[in-house]
Amino acid sequence: MQVVREHREDLVTRIRVLIRVVTLLLVAIAAGFWFVQIVQGDYYRELAENNRLRKLPIKAPRGLIYDRHGRLLVENIPSYNLMFDRSRTEDGRRSLRFAARLLGRPLPDLEALMRGYQAVPEFKPVLLAENLTLSQVAHFGVQGLEYPEFEVEVHHLRLYRHREQTAHVIGYLGEVTQDELAASNGAYSPGDLVGKKGIEQVYDRELRGKDGERVVVVDSRGELLEEYGKKPASPGQNLTLSLDLELQQEAARWLDGPEKVGAVVAMDPRNGEILALVSAPSFNPNLFARRLQKDEWQALLQAPYNPLQNRALQNTHSPGSVFKIVMATAALTEGVANEHTRVFCSGAGVFYGRRFRCWRAGGHGSVDVRGALKHSCDVYFYTMGQKLGIERIARYARLFGIGSPTGIELHGEKSGLVPGEEWSQKVRGHKWYPGETISVSIGQGPVLMTPLQMAEMMAIVANGGRRVTPHLIKGGEVRTEPVALDAKALQAVREGLWQVVNDPGGTALRSKVEGIDMAGKTGTVQVIAQSARTDARSLPFKYRDHAWFASFAPLKNPQLVVVVFAEHGGSGSRTAAPIAQALHAKYFKVDIPNRLIGG
Repeated sequence: MQVVREHREDLVTRIRVLIRVVTLLLVAIAAGFWFVQIVQGDYYRELAENNRLRKLPIKAPRGLIYDRHGRLLVENIPSYNLMFDRSRTEDGRRSLRFAARLLGRPLPDLEALMRGYQAVPEFKPVLLAENLTLSQVAHFGVQGLEYPEFEVEVHHLRLYRHREQTAHVIGYLGEVTQDELAASNGAYSPGDLVGKKGIEQVYDRELRGKDGERVVVVDSRGELLEEYGKKPASPGQNLTLSLDLELQQEAARWLDGPEKVGAVVAMDPRNGEILALVSAPSFNPNLFARRLQKDEWQALLQAPYNPLQNRALQNTHSPGSVFKIVMATAALTEGVANEHTRVFCSGAGVFYGRRFRCWRAGGHGSVDVRGALKHSCDVYFYTMGQKLGIERIARYARLFGIGSPTGIELHGEKSGLVPGEEWSQKVRGHKWYPGETISVSIGQGPVLMTPLQMAEMMAIVANGGRRVTPHLIKGGEVRTEPVALDAKALQAVREGLWQVVNDPGGTALRSKVEGIDMAGKTGTVQVIAQSARTDARSLPFKYRDHAWFASFAPLKNPQLVVVVFAEHGGSGSRTAAPIAQALHAKYFKVDIPNRLIGG
Protein backbone atom coordinates (compact mmCIF):
# COMPACT_ATOMS: atom_id res chain seq x y z
CA MET A 1 0.00 0.00 0.00
CA GLN A 2 2.91 2.29 0.83
CA VAL A 3 4.33 1.78 -2.64
CA VAL A 4 0.98 2.50 -4.28
CA ARG A 5 0.61 5.69 -2.22
CA GLU A 6 4.10 6.85 -3.24
CA HIS A 7 3.36 6.20 -6.89
CA ARG A 8 0.07 8.06 -6.57
CA GLU A 9 1.73 11.10 -4.98
CA ASP A 10 4.40 11.09 -7.68
CA LEU A 11 1.75 10.95 -10.36
CA VAL A 12 -0.25 13.77 -8.74
CA THR A 13 2.91 15.90 -8.59
CA ARG A 14 3.59 15.29 -12.24
CA ILE A 15 0.01 16.11 -13.14
CA ARG A 16 0.22 19.36 -11.14
CA VAL A 17 3.44 20.31 -12.94
CA LEU A 18 1.88 19.48 -16.27
CA ILE A 19 -1.18 21.56 -15.41
CA ARG A 20 1.05 24.50 -14.49
CA VAL A 21 2.98 24.15 -17.76
CA VAL A 22 -0.20 23.90 -19.81
CA THR A 23 -1.66 26.84 -17.91
CA LEU A 24 1.47 28.92 -18.58
CA LEU A 25 1.33 27.99 -22.26
CA LEU A 26 -2.34 28.94 -22.47
CA VAL A 27 -1.60 32.22 -20.71
CA ALA A 28 1.26 32.89 -23.14
CA ILE A 29 -0.96 32.07 -26.11
CA ALA A 30 -3.72 34.27 -24.72
CA ALA A 31 -1.23 37.10 -24.11
CA GLY A 32 0.13 36.76 -27.62
CA PHE A 33 -3.37 36.71 -29.03
CA TRP A 34 -4.22 39.83 -27.00
CA PHE A 35 -1.06 41.60 -28.13
CA VAL A 36 -1.66 40.80 -31.80
CA GLN A 37 -5.40 41.45 -31.79
CA ILE A 38 -5.56 44.43 -29.45
CA VAL A 39 -2.17 46.14 -29.21
CA GLN A 40 -1.05 45.63 -32.84
CA GLY A 41 -4.47 45.03 -34.32
CA ASP A 42 -4.51 48.20 -36.40
CA TYR A 43 -1.07 47.43 -37.81
CA TYR A 44 -1.93 43.90 -38.93
CA ARG A 45 -5.33 44.96 -40.21
CA GLU A 46 -3.55 47.56 -42.36
CA LEU A 47 -1.17 44.91 -43.67
CA ALA A 48 -4.10 42.66 -44.49
CA GLU A 49 -5.91 45.50 -46.24
CA ASN A 50 -2.74 46.36 -48.18
CA ASN A 51 -2.68 42.83 -49.48
CA ARG A 52 -6.22 43.37 -50.73
CA LEU A 53 -6.50 47.12 -51.33
CA ARG A 54 -4.36 49.47 -53.39
CA LYS A 55 -4.34 53.27 -53.13
CA LEU A 56 -3.73 54.76 -56.55
CA PRO A 57 -3.04 58.51 -56.71
CA ILE A 58 -5.09 60.76 -58.97
CA LYS A 59 -2.85 63.65 -59.94
CA ALA A 60 -4.54 67.03 -59.92
CA PRO A 61 -4.40 68.87 -63.26
CA ARG A 62 -2.13 71.87 -62.92
CA GLY A 63 -3.74 75.27 -63.41
CA LEU A 64 -3.63 76.86 -66.85
CA ILE A 65 -1.90 80.18 -67.53
CA TYR A 66 -3.32 82.90 -69.80
CA ASP A 67 -2.18 86.28 -71.04
CA ARG A 68 -4.12 89.47 -70.21
CA HIS A 69 -6.49 88.94 -73.16
CA GLY A 70 -7.32 85.33 -72.31
CA ARG A 71 -4.91 83.74 -74.78
CA LEU A 72 -3.61 80.39 -73.55
CA LEU A 73 0.09 80.36 -72.68
CA VAL A 74 0.42 77.07 -70.77
CA GLU A 75 -1.82 74.00 -70.88
CA ASN A 76 -1.81 70.32 -69.94
CA ILE A 77 -1.80 67.49 -72.49
CA PRO A 78 -2.16 63.74 -71.81
CA SER A 79 1.02 61.73 -71.47
CA TYR A 80 1.76 58.10 -70.57
CA ASN A 81 3.90 57.31 -67.53
CA LEU A 82 5.33 53.95 -66.50
CA MET A 83 4.67 53.12 -62.84
CA PHE A 84 6.61 50.39 -61.01
CA ASP A 85 5.03 48.51 -58.07
CA ARG A 86 7.97 46.86 -56.28
CA SER A 87 5.68 44.80 -54.01
CA ARG A 88 4.49 42.78 -57.02
CA THR A 89 7.87 41.50 -58.16
CA GLU A 90 10.14 38.83 -56.71
CA ASP A 91 13.17 39.89 -58.73
CA GLY A 92 13.49 43.67 -58.98
CA ARG A 93 16.62 43.53 -61.11
CA ARG A 94 14.88 41.27 -63.65
CA SER A 95 12.00 43.73 -63.81
CA LEU A 96 14.30 46.70 -64.37
CA ARG A 97 16.26 44.79 -67.01
CA PHE A 98 13.00 44.18 -68.91
CA ALA A 99 11.98 47.84 -68.58
CA ALA A 100 15.42 49.07 -69.71
CA ARG A 101 15.16 46.98 -72.87
CA LEU A 102 11.72 48.34 -73.82
CA LEU A 103 12.58 51.92 -72.88
CA GLY A 104 15.95 51.86 -74.62
CA ARG A 105 17.73 53.12 -71.51
CA PRO A 106 20.81 51.78 -69.68
CA LEU A 107 20.01 49.53 -66.73
CA PRO A 108 22.32 51.50 -64.35
CA ASP A 109 20.25 54.64 -65.04
CA LEU A 110 17.05 52.93 -63.90
CA GLU A 111 18.79 51.41 -60.87
CA ALA A 112 20.10 54.84 -59.87
CA LEU A 113 16.58 56.23 -60.27
CA MET A 114 15.13 53.55 -58.01
CA ARG A 115 17.64 54.32 -55.27
CA GLY A 116 15.95 57.70 -54.98
CA TYR A 117 12.73 55.94 -53.95
CA GLN A 118 14.21 53.99 -51.04
CA ALA A 119 12.20 56.00 -48.53
CA VAL A 120 8.92 55.25 -50.35
CA PRO A 121 6.96 52.20 -49.03
CA GLU A 122 7.20 49.23 -51.40
CA PHE A 123 3.46 48.93 -51.91
CA LYS A 124 3.30 52.45 -53.38
CA PRO A 125 3.94 52.54 -57.16
CA VAL A 126 6.76 54.88 -58.21
CA LEU A 127 7.43 56.69 -61.48
CA LEU A 128 9.98 54.85 -63.61
CA ALA A 129 9.58 56.59 -66.98
CA GLU A 130 7.38 59.23 -68.53
CA ASN A 131 6.13 60.35 -71.91
CA LEU A 132 6.01 56.80 -73.31
CA THR A 133 5.38 56.31 -77.01
CA LEU A 134 2.26 54.44 -78.09
CA SER A 135 4.50 51.55 -79.15
CA GLN A 136 6.00 51.32 -75.66
CA VAL A 137 2.53 51.49 -74.09
CA ALA A 138 1.43 48.57 -76.29
CA HIS A 139 4.50 46.46 -75.39
CA PHE A 140 4.00 46.94 -71.64
CA GLY A 141 0.33 46.08 -72.08
CA VAL A 142 1.12 42.82 -73.92
CA GLN A 143 3.66 41.82 -71.25
CA GLY A 144 1.26 42.69 -68.42
CA LEU A 145 0.64 39.09 -67.33
CA GLU A 146 4.34 38.25 -67.08
CA TYR A 147 5.30 41.60 -65.56
CA PRO A 148 2.28 42.73 -63.48
CA GLU A 149 4.52 45.09 -61.52
CA PHE A 150 4.40 47.59 -64.39
CA GLU A 151 1.39 49.77 -65.07
CA VAL A 152 0.93 52.56 -67.60
CA GLU A 153 -0.74 55.63 -66.13
CA VAL A 154 -2.19 58.60 -68.01
CA HIS A 155 -0.58 61.79 -66.76
CA HIS A 156 -0.90 65.53 -67.45
CA LEU A 157 2.15 66.87 -69.28
CA ARG A 158 2.87 70.60 -69.17
CA LEU A 159 2.91 72.25 -72.60
CA TYR A 160 4.40 75.72 -72.97
CA ARG A 161 2.77 76.93 -76.16
CA HIS A 162 5.20 79.74 -76.93
CA ARG A 163 8.38 78.03 -75.80
CA GLU A 164 11.37 80.41 -75.81
CA GLN A 165 9.21 83.52 -76.19
CA THR A 166 7.74 83.29 -72.67
CA ALA A 167 10.26 81.00 -70.93
CA HIS A 168 11.82 83.50 -68.55
CA VAL A 169 8.47 84.76 -67.30
CA ILE A 170 6.61 81.48 -66.94
CA GLY A 171 9.55 79.27 -65.95
CA TYR A 172 9.32 75.49 -65.91
CA LEU A 173 8.75 72.40 -63.74
CA GLY A 174 11.30 70.01 -62.27
CA GLU A 175 11.35 67.00 -60.00
CA VAL A 176 11.12 67.87 -56.32
CA THR A 177 14.45 67.74 -54.43
CA GLN A 178 15.07 66.23 -51.00
CA ASP A 179 15.36 69.71 -49.49
CA GLU A 180 12.04 70.74 -51.02
CA LEU A 181 10.44 67.54 -49.75
CA ALA A 182 11.65 68.20 -46.23
CA ALA A 183 10.40 71.80 -46.28
CA SER A 184 6.98 71.00 -47.79
CA ASN A 185 5.39 69.51 -44.63
CA GLY A 186 3.97 66.64 -46.63
CA ALA A 187 2.67 68.75 -49.52
CA TYR A 188 5.12 67.08 -51.92
CA SER A 189 5.83 63.40 -52.58
CA PRO A 190 8.96 61.88 -54.17
CA GLY A 191 8.74 62.15 -57.93
CA ASP A 192 6.42 65.18 -57.91
CA LEU A 193 7.02 67.91 -60.46
CA VAL A 194 7.10 71.37 -58.91
CA GLY A 195 7.75 74.90 -60.16
CA LYS A 196 11.44 75.68 -60.46
CA LYS A 197 11.55 79.08 -62.13
CA GLY A 198 9.32 82.00 -62.99
CA ILE A 199 5.58 82.06 -62.38
CA GLU A 200 5.52 78.26 -62.12
CA GLN A 201 7.76 78.52 -59.04
CA VAL A 202 6.26 81.61 -57.41
CA TYR A 203 2.66 80.38 -57.71
CA ASP A 204 3.33 76.65 -57.41
CA ARG A 205 0.95 76.19 -54.48
CA GLU A 206 -1.94 77.79 -56.36
CA LEU A 207 -1.22 76.07 -59.66
CA ARG A 208 -0.65 72.52 -58.41
CA GLY A 209 -4.09 71.84 -56.90
CA LYS A 210 -4.73 68.89 -54.58
CA ASP A 211 -4.24 65.26 -55.59
CA GLY A 212 -6.99 62.69 -55.11
CA GLU A 213 -6.83 58.89 -54.89
CA ARG A 214 -8.59 55.70 -55.97
CA VAL A 215 -8.82 52.72 -53.60
CA VAL A 216 -9.17 49.48 -55.55
CA VAL A 217 -9.55 45.81 -54.57
CA VAL A 218 -6.96 43.45 -56.02
CA ASP A 219 -6.49 39.70 -55.90
CA SER A 220 -3.45 37.78 -54.69
CA ARG A 221 -1.70 38.42 -58.01
CA GLY A 222 -2.39 42.16 -57.80
CA GLU A 223 -5.01 42.11 -60.53
CA LEU A 224 -7.75 44.73 -60.24
CA LEU A 225 -11.11 43.33 -59.11
CA GLU A 226 -13.19 46.39 -58.29
CA GLU A 227 -13.02 50.03 -57.16
CA TYR A 228 -13.45 50.38 -53.40
CA GLY A 229 -13.58 54.14 -53.09
CA LYS A 230 -12.56 57.35 -54.82
CA LYS A 231 -11.50 60.82 -53.72
CA PRO A 232 -11.45 63.15 -56.74
CA ALA A 233 -8.55 65.52 -57.38
CA SER A 234 -9.03 69.29 -57.11
CA PRO A 235 -7.61 71.06 -60.19
CA GLY A 236 -5.10 73.84 -59.69
CA GLN A 237 -6.05 77.49 -59.93
CA ASN A 238 -5.79 79.15 -63.34
CA LEU A 239 -3.69 82.32 -63.57
CA THR A 240 -4.10 85.33 -65.84
CA LEU A 241 -0.87 87.23 -66.38
CA SER A 242 -0.50 90.90 -67.18
CA LEU A 243 1.51 89.95 -70.29
CA ASP A 244 0.27 91.01 -73.70
CA LEU A 245 1.20 88.03 -75.89
CA GLU A 246 1.45 90.06 -79.09
CA LEU A 247 3.79 92.58 -77.45
CA GLN A 248 5.80 89.76 -75.89
CA GLN A 249 6.18 88.03 -79.26
CA GLU A 250 7.16 91.27 -80.99
CA ALA A 251 9.94 91.85 -78.45
CA ALA A 252 11.08 88.22 -78.69
CA ARG A 253 11.31 88.38 -82.48
CA TRP A 254 13.65 91.38 -82.32
CA LEU A 255 15.98 89.46 -80.00
CA ASP A 256 15.84 86.18 -81.93
CA GLY A 257 18.99 85.15 -83.74
CA PRO A 258 22.74 84.67 -83.36
CA GLU A 259 24.52 87.30 -81.26
CA LYS A 260 21.18 88.74 -80.16
CA VAL A 261 21.75 89.07 -76.43
CA GLY A 262 19.79 91.32 -74.10
CA ALA A 263 16.42 92.09 -72.58
CA VAL A 264 13.21 94.01 -73.21
CA VAL A 265 10.75 95.21 -70.56
CA ALA A 266 7.41 96.82 -71.34
CA MET A 267 5.28 98.07 -68.45
CA ASP A 268 2.13 100.07 -67.83
CA PRO A 269 3.39 102.97 -65.64
CA ARG A 270 -0.10 103.57 -64.26
CA ASN A 271 -0.36 100.28 -62.36
CA GLY A 272 2.97 98.46 -62.76
CA GLU A 273 1.60 95.63 -64.91
CA ILE A 274 4.35 94.00 -66.97
CA LEU A 275 3.17 93.77 -70.59
CA ALA A 276 6.32 92.16 -71.99
CA LEU A 277 9.46 90.76 -70.39
CA VAL A 278 11.92 89.06 -72.71
CA SER A 279 15.45 87.81 -72.12
CA ALA A 280 17.71 86.53 -74.89
CA PRO A 281 19.03 84.01 -75.55
CA SER A 282 16.23 81.88 -74.20
CA PHE A 283 15.46 78.15 -73.81
CA ASN A 284 12.67 75.69 -74.48
CA PRO A 285 10.85 75.04 -71.16
CA ASN A 286 9.12 71.99 -72.66
CA LEU A 287 12.40 70.15 -72.14
CA PHE A 288 11.71 70.33 -68.40
CA ALA A 289 8.13 69.04 -68.65
CA ARG A 290 9.64 65.56 -68.50
CA ARG A 291 12.80 64.41 -66.73
CA LEU A 292 15.68 66.31 -68.30
CA GLN A 293 18.53 64.04 -69.34
CA LYS A 294 22.08 64.82 -68.22
CA ASP A 295 23.31 65.61 -71.73
CA GLU A 296 20.41 68.02 -72.29
CA TRP A 297 21.13 69.78 -68.99
CA GLN A 298 24.83 70.05 -69.80
CA ALA A 299 24.01 71.48 -73.22
CA LEU A 300 21.95 74.22 -71.58
CA LEU A 301 24.66 74.99 -69.04
CA GLN A 302 27.34 75.19 -71.73
CA ALA A 303 25.29 77.14 -74.29
CA PRO A 304 26.70 80.58 -75.19
CA TYR A 305 25.53 83.57 -73.14
CA ASN A 306 23.75 81.47 -70.49
CA PRO A 307 20.18 81.13 -71.83
CA LEU A 308 18.86 80.15 -68.37
CA GLN A 309 19.69 83.59 -66.97
CA ASN A 310 16.90 86.16 -66.96
CA ARG A 311 18.75 89.24 -68.17
CA ALA A 312 15.80 91.51 -67.45
CA LEU A 313 16.31 91.21 -63.71
CA GLN A 314 19.41 89.09 -63.05
CA ASN A 315 22.01 90.97 -65.11
CA THR A 316 23.31 94.38 -64.08
CA HIS A 317 25.17 96.80 -66.33
CA SER A 318 26.16 100.43 -66.30
CA PRO A 319 23.23 102.50 -67.59
CA GLY A 320 25.30 104.73 -69.84
CA SER A 321 23.69 108.01 -70.87
CA VAL A 322 20.24 106.96 -69.60
CA PHE A 323 21.70 107.86 -66.18
CA LYS A 324 21.66 111.48 -67.34
CA ILE A 325 17.98 111.46 -66.35
CA VAL A 326 19.10 111.08 -62.72
CA MET A 327 21.79 113.73 -63.17
CA ALA A 328 19.43 116.30 -64.72
CA THR A 329 16.81 115.79 -62.00
CA ALA A 330 19.42 116.06 -59.25
CA ALA A 331 21.03 119.19 -60.70
CA LEU A 332 17.70 121.01 -61.09
CA THR A 333 16.35 119.92 -57.70
CA GLU A 334 19.55 120.78 -55.83
CA GLY A 335 19.81 124.16 -57.51
CA VAL A 336 23.28 123.67 -58.98
CA ALA A 337 21.62 124.54 -62.31
CA ASN A 338 18.25 125.78 -63.51
CA GLU A 339 16.36 125.22 -66.74
CA HIS A 340 18.24 128.06 -68.42
CA THR A 341 21.79 127.31 -67.17
CA ARG A 342 24.00 126.72 -70.20
CA VAL A 343 27.28 124.85 -70.52
CA PHE A 344 29.57 125.18 -73.54
CA CYS A 345 30.71 121.87 -75.05
CA SER A 346 33.71 122.02 -77.37
CA GLY A 347 34.00 118.23 -77.59
CA ALA A 348 35.91 117.76 -74.34
CA GLY A 349 36.46 119.27 -70.91
CA VAL A 350 39.08 119.20 -68.15
CA PHE A 351 37.91 118.07 -64.71
CA TYR A 352 40.19 117.44 -61.74
CA GLY A 353 43.22 117.83 -63.99
CA ARG A 354 42.11 115.19 -66.50
CA ARG A 355 40.64 115.64 -69.98
CA PHE A 356 37.26 113.96 -70.51
CA ARG A 357 35.88 113.93 -74.04
CA CYS A 358 32.32 114.17 -75.27
CA TRP A 359 30.93 111.45 -77.53
CA ARG A 360 30.70 114.02 -80.31
CA ALA A 361 34.17 115.09 -81.39
CA GLY A 362 33.11 118.57 -82.55
CA GLY A 363 31.08 119.22 -79.41
CA HIS A 364 27.53 120.54 -79.00
CA GLY A 365 28.18 124.21 -78.39
CA SER A 366 26.14 125.96 -75.69
CA VAL A 367 23.36 123.73 -74.28
CA ASP A 368 20.84 123.92 -71.46
CA VAL A 369 19.37 120.90 -69.64
CA ARG A 370 16.84 120.08 -72.36
CA GLY A 371 19.43 120.42 -75.09
CA ALA A 372 21.91 118.35 -73.07
CA LEU A 373 19.37 115.51 -72.84
CA LYS A 374 18.35 115.88 -76.47
CA HIS A 375 21.95 115.69 -77.76
CA SER A 376 23.19 113.53 -74.85
CA CYS A 377 25.99 116.03 -74.25
CA ASP A 378 28.62 114.47 -71.98
CA VAL A 379 30.38 117.73 -71.08
CA TYR A 380 27.17 119.24 -69.67
CA PHE A 381 26.73 116.30 -67.32
CA TYR A 382 30.43 116.16 -66.42
CA THR A 383 29.96 119.72 -65.21
CA MET A 384 26.83 118.84 -63.22
CA GLY A 385 28.63 115.86 -61.69
CA GLN A 386 31.51 118.01 -60.51
CA LYS A 387 29.07 120.43 -58.87
CA LEU A 388 26.89 117.73 -57.25
CA GLY A 389 29.55 115.35 -55.94
CA ILE A 390 29.14 111.59 -55.63
CA GLU A 391 27.09 111.56 -52.43
CA ARG A 392 24.29 113.73 -53.79
CA ILE A 393 24.34 111.79 -57.05
CA ALA A 394 24.04 108.53 -55.07
CA ARG A 395 21.10 109.87 -53.06
CA TYR A 396 19.12 110.71 -56.18
CA ALA A 397 20.05 107.41 -57.83
CA ARG A 398 18.49 105.60 -54.86
CA LEU A 399 15.37 107.75 -55.09
CA PHE A 400 14.98 106.46 -58.64
CA GLY A 401 15.18 102.86 -57.37
CA ILE A 402 18.76 102.04 -58.30
CA GLY A 403 20.43 99.81 -55.70
CA SER A 404 17.18 98.12 -54.55
CA PRO A 405 15.06 95.28 -56.02
CA THR A 406 11.85 96.47 -57.65
CA GLY A 407 9.76 93.90 -55.79
CA ILE A 408 8.50 91.95 -58.81
CA GLU A 409 7.23 88.45 -57.96
CA LEU A 410 10.01 86.58 -59.77
CA HIS A 411 12.88 85.20 -57.71
CA GLY A 412 16.54 86.07 -58.20
CA GLU A 413 16.23 89.79 -58.86
CA LYS A 414 19.50 91.72 -58.52
CA SER A 415 19.69 95.00 -56.60
CA GLY A 416 22.08 96.89 -58.83
CA LEU A 417 24.73 99.16 -57.35
CA VAL A 418 24.99 102.80 -56.35
CA PRO A 419 28.65 103.63 -55.66
CA GLY A 420 29.87 106.19 -53.16
CA GLU A 421 32.55 107.00 -50.62
CA GLU A 422 31.40 104.47 -48.01
CA TRP A 423 31.00 101.74 -50.65
CA SER A 424 34.51 102.41 -51.99
CA GLN A 425 36.14 102.09 -48.58
CA LYS A 426 34.14 98.99 -47.64
CA VAL A 427 34.35 97.07 -50.92
CA ARG A 428 37.51 98.32 -52.59
CA GLY A 429 39.48 99.32 -49.53
CA HIS A 430 40.37 102.81 -50.73
CA LYS A 431 38.79 106.24 -50.95
CA TRP A 432 36.55 107.46 -53.72
CA TYR A 433 38.44 109.52 -56.28
CA PRO A 434 36.81 112.71 -57.64
CA GLY A 435 37.62 111.72 -61.22
CA GLU A 436 35.35 108.67 -60.79
CA THR A 437 32.43 111.02 -60.18
CA ILE A 438 32.90 112.41 -63.69
CA SER A 439 32.55 108.90 -65.18
CA VAL A 440 29.48 108.13 -63.06
CA SER A 441 27.90 111.39 -64.26
CA ILE A 442 27.35 109.81 -67.69
CA GLY A 443 26.42 106.37 -66.35
CA GLN A 444 29.84 104.73 -66.71
CA GLY A 445 31.94 103.15 -63.97
CA PRO A 446 30.55 101.10 -61.07
CA VAL A 447 26.94 102.31 -61.15
CA LEU A 448 24.86 99.25 -62.15
CA MET A 449 21.21 98.66 -63.07
CA THR A 450 18.95 95.91 -64.38
CA PRO A 451 16.58 96.59 -67.30
CA LEU A 452 13.66 96.10 -64.90
CA GLN A 453 15.05 98.78 -62.57
CA MET A 454 15.38 101.09 -65.54
CA ALA A 455 11.72 100.49 -66.40
CA GLU A 456 10.82 101.41 -62.82
CA MET A 457 12.92 104.57 -63.12
CA MET A 458 11.23 105.58 -66.37
CA ALA A 459 7.83 104.99 -64.80
CA ILE A 460 8.77 107.41 -61.98
CA VAL A 461 9.66 110.05 -64.60
CA ALA A 462 6.50 109.33 -66.61
CA ASN A 463 4.32 109.52 -63.48
CA GLY A 464 5.80 112.81 -62.31
CA GLY A 465 7.42 111.34 -59.20
CA ARG A 466 5.25 108.35 -58.30
CA ARG A 467 6.84 104.90 -57.95
CA VAL A 468 4.84 101.83 -58.95
CA THR A 469 5.88 98.23 -58.18
CA PRO A 470 6.15 96.00 -61.29
CA HIS A 471 3.99 92.85 -61.18
CA LEU A 472 2.97 90.01 -63.49
CA ILE A 473 -0.55 89.07 -62.37
CA LYS A 474 -3.36 90.92 -64.10
CA GLY A 475 -5.53 92.74 -61.62
CA GLY A 476 -3.00 92.15 -58.85
CA GLU A 477 -2.33 94.57 -56.03
CA VAL A 478 -1.17 97.98 -57.27
CA ARG A 479 1.52 99.32 -54.97
CA THR A 480 2.51 102.96 -55.43
CA GLU A 481 4.35 105.53 -53.35
CA PRO A 482 5.41 109.13 -53.89
CA VAL A 483 9.10 109.83 -54.45
CA ALA A 484 10.72 112.96 -53.04
CA LEU A 485 11.57 114.49 -56.40
CA ASP A 486 10.84 118.02 -57.57
CA ALA A 487 7.85 118.09 -59.94
CA LYS A 488 9.18 121.07 -61.90
CA ALA A 489 12.54 119.36 -62.41
CA LEU A 490 10.82 116.19 -63.66
CA GLN A 491 8.72 118.23 -66.08
CA ALA A 492 11.86 119.76 -67.62
CA VAL A 493 13.40 116.28 -67.87
CA ARG A 494 10.31 114.90 -69.62
CA GLU A 495 10.42 117.74 -72.13
CA GLY A 496 14.09 117.01 -72.82
CA LEU A 497 13.32 113.32 -73.32
CA TRP A 498 10.55 114.22 -75.77
CA GLN A 499 13.09 116.23 -77.78
CA VAL A 500 15.42 113.19 -77.88
CA VAL A 501 12.88 111.38 -80.06
CA ASN A 502 10.97 114.15 -81.81
CA ASP A 503 13.27 117.13 -82.43
CA PRO A 504 15.88 117.40 -85.21
CA GLY A 505 19.25 116.55 -83.70
CA GLY A 506 17.74 114.23 -81.09
CA THR A 507 19.77 111.06 -80.64
CA ALA A 508 16.70 108.84 -81.27
CA LEU A 509 15.00 110.89 -83.99
CA ARG A 510 15.04 107.92 -86.40
CA SER A 511 12.85 106.01 -83.95
CA LYS A 512 10.08 108.59 -83.85
CA VAL A 513 6.57 107.14 -84.21
CA GLU A 514 4.17 109.45 -86.03
CA GLY A 515 1.09 110.25 -83.96
CA ILE A 516 2.68 109.15 -80.67
CA ASP A 517 4.42 111.63 -78.37
CA MET A 518 7.14 109.17 -77.34
CA ALA A 519 9.89 110.36 -74.96
CA GLY A 520 13.10 108.47 -74.40
CA LYS A 521 16.81 108.37 -73.76
CA THR A 522 19.55 106.51 -75.58
CA GLY A 523 22.56 105.06 -73.80
CA THR A 524 25.81 103.47 -74.91
CA VAL A 525 28.17 101.72 -72.47
CA GLN A 526 31.80 101.09 -73.31
CA VAL A 527 32.95 97.51 -72.70
CA ILE A 528 36.63 98.22 -73.32
CA ALA A 529 38.55 101.49 -73.07
CA GLN A 530 39.29 103.03 -76.46
CA SER A 531 42.15 105.43 -77.03
CA ALA A 532 40.40 106.69 -80.16
CA ARG A 533 36.82 106.74 -81.32
CA THR A 534 36.03 103.48 -83.09
CA ASP A 535 32.85 102.26 -84.78
CA ALA A 536 31.65 99.46 -82.48
CA ARG A 537 30.56 97.39 -85.47
CA SER A 538 34.18 96.94 -86.47
CA LEU A 539 35.04 95.25 -83.14
CA PRO A 540 34.63 91.57 -82.23
CA PHE A 541 31.20 90.94 -80.67
CA LYS A 542 32.43 90.58 -77.09
CA TYR A 543 34.22 93.95 -77.24
CA ARG A 544 31.34 95.97 -78.64
CA ASP A 545 29.53 98.56 -76.55
CA HIS A 546 26.25 97.78 -74.80
CA ALA A 547 23.17 99.61 -76.08
CA TRP A 548 20.27 101.04 -74.02
CA PHE A 549 17.05 102.80 -74.83
CA ALA A 550 14.48 103.77 -72.18
CA SER A 551 11.18 105.33 -73.22
CA PHE A 552 7.56 106.07 -72.40
CA ALA A 553 4.51 107.28 -74.34
CA PRO A 554 2.55 109.38 -74.73
CA LEU A 555 4.19 112.39 -73.09
CA LYS A 556 0.91 113.41 -71.44
CA ASN A 557 -0.91 110.63 -69.57
CA PRO A 558 1.76 107.92 -70.25
CA GLN A 559 0.43 104.42 -70.83
CA LEU A 560 3.54 102.47 -71.82
CA VAL A 561 7.15 102.27 -70.68
CA VAL A 562 9.59 100.33 -72.87
CA VAL A 563 13.21 99.61 -71.94
CA VAL A 564 15.59 97.81 -74.29
CA PHE A 565 19.05 96.53 -73.44
CA ALA A 566 21.15 95.05 -76.25
CA GLU A 567 24.27 93.41 -74.83
CA HIS A 568 27.22 94.20 -77.12
CA GLY A 569 24.66 95.81 -79.40
CA GLY A 570 26.75 98.91 -80.13
CA SER A 571 24.88 102.21 -80.30
CA GLY A 572 21.71 102.77 -78.31
CA SER A 573 20.20 104.90 -81.09
CA ARG A 574 21.05 102.41 -83.81
CA THR A 575 20.26 99.11 -82.06
CA ALA A 576 18.05 99.54 -78.99
CA ALA A 577 15.79 102.46 -80.00
CA PRO A 578 14.30 100.77 -83.11
CA ILE A 579 13.12 97.87 -80.93
CA ALA A 580 11.33 100.25 -78.60
CA GLN A 581 9.88 102.04 -81.61
CA ALA A 582 8.42 98.74 -82.87
CA LEU A 583 6.87 97.94 -79.48
CA HIS A 584 5.30 101.37 -79.09
CA ALA A 585 3.89 101.13 -82.61
CA LYS A 586 2.55 97.64 -81.86
CA TYR A 587 0.91 98.73 -78.62
CA PHE A 588 -0.66 101.89 -80.01
CA LYS A 589 -1.53 100.17 -83.32
CA VAL A 590 0.46 102.52 -85.53
CA ASP A 591 2.13 101.35 -88.75
CA ILE A 592 5.80 102.14 -89.26
CA PRO A 593 8.10 101.26 -92.17
CA ASN A 594 9.86 97.93 -91.70
CA ARG A 595 13.36 98.50 -90.45
CA LEU A 596 16.15 96.10 -89.56
CA ILE A 597 18.21 96.41 -86.38
CA GLY A 598 21.30 98.42 -87.18
CA GLY A 599 19.75 99.74 -90.40
